[in-house]
Amino acid sequence: MIGGGALATVAAATVAVSLASAGQYGASGAGADRAVFVQGNELNGNTIHVFAGDGQGKLKPAGSYATGGRGGDQVDAPTDSLASQGSLVYDDASGMLLAVNAGSGTLTAFRADGTKLGRRQIMDTGGDFPSSIAVRGKIAYVMNAGGKGSVQGFRITTKGLVPIRGSFRSLGLANEAVPRFDTSPGEVEITPDSRNLVITTKGNNTIEVFPLKRNGLPAVAEPVVNKSAGNVPFAISFDRSGGRMLVAEAERSTVTTYQVRQNGKLKVLQKPLANGQEVLCWLERAGDHFYGGNTGNSTVTGYRMDEHGRLALTNEVGLATPPSSKSQGVIDIAVTKDAKFVYVQNAVSGTVDGFRVEKNGSLTKVTTAEGLPAFDESGMEGIAAM
Repeated sequence: MIGGGALATVAAATVAVSLASAGQYGASGAGADRAVFVQGNELNGNTIHVFAGDGQGKLKPAGSYATGGRGGDQVDAPTDSLASQGSLVYDDASGMLLAVNAGSGTLTAFRADGTKLGRRQIMDTGGDFPSSIAVRGKIAYVMNAGGKGSVQGFRITTKGLVPIRGSFRSLGLANEAVPRFDTSPGEVEITPDSRNLVITTKGNNTIEVFPLKRNGLPAVAEPVVNKSAGNVPFAISFDRSGGRMLVAEAERSTVTTYQVRQNGKLKVLQKPLANGQEVLCWLERAGDHFYGGNTGNSTVTGYRMDEHGRLALTNEVGLATPPSSKSQGVIDIAVTKDAKFVYVQNAVSGTVDGFRVEKNGSLTKVTTAEGLPAFDESGMEGIAAM
């Protein structure tokens, strides 16, 4: 594991290479209406599987690109090899697609031009088993889940990623280099005002916050530790205004709404809201709706936030769409920029389902992409959309 003192070598370890061949499908070019990116997380060579999406949300294979690193599999992971949210992130402002290589301890950045990926860059993350990425403005942070756990910052420039000297921080955990899925941190996020870096720790039941300086550096050496209102905090999302942070909690499939204060302390705005499903881990916003992936029973829950910031289920049974026997192992979720379509990874089935978002918050299935790496020794995890 590379500690903070070795960060001077991180920039030198940057590998910038020309893009490998577009893969078995052949890229369709930048003319696609939309693109959906799926991280294969293959142990012998991580790849990004690209799909072109049309105006109706349907998907068509458009290419496969090597990240230049290896995927990973956490110890005793039941369906989700990385046990995290945000392992693949598309940043619309920079046109950059970021992917973790958990088995290599690296982060790969691509330039995305529609469904084409180019100018690959590979960076050392400074720690073991990177599993989540946060981007806000020109700052990106990667979370390393292995060992003591850590975060490392990067600046997004026109030439690619540049490590932020002095940004490395330890989380003080006690994991092995390849962590257990239930003790690894769940996600790293940057608050919409760019003032705080937030990390969920599943095993410690804490939400840890590093207040950030204007230059993106953490303002403190150790995180501000907040006890989670619900057990096993996992995914993080924010409302449309950016003033409310929602955290999905896996133990009882609940969502708690918080305010993140400037000093890193959290204020509970709404107590844990249960959805009646099993093992809620993933949570993404689509307009004023939120969608959660319940991996325990392979369902998707819909939530609605009203003008007062009050969160409620879109229906009494907590289901945004009927469950399907062909869509098992629901894990990560991506939402298109216009919030019209939601894409859900099914790890056990090796598929991605696409849904149209209806006005009442229900989801109507419009497509299924097949043939992706299904969960076995490892499996796909990480999905992003433009």
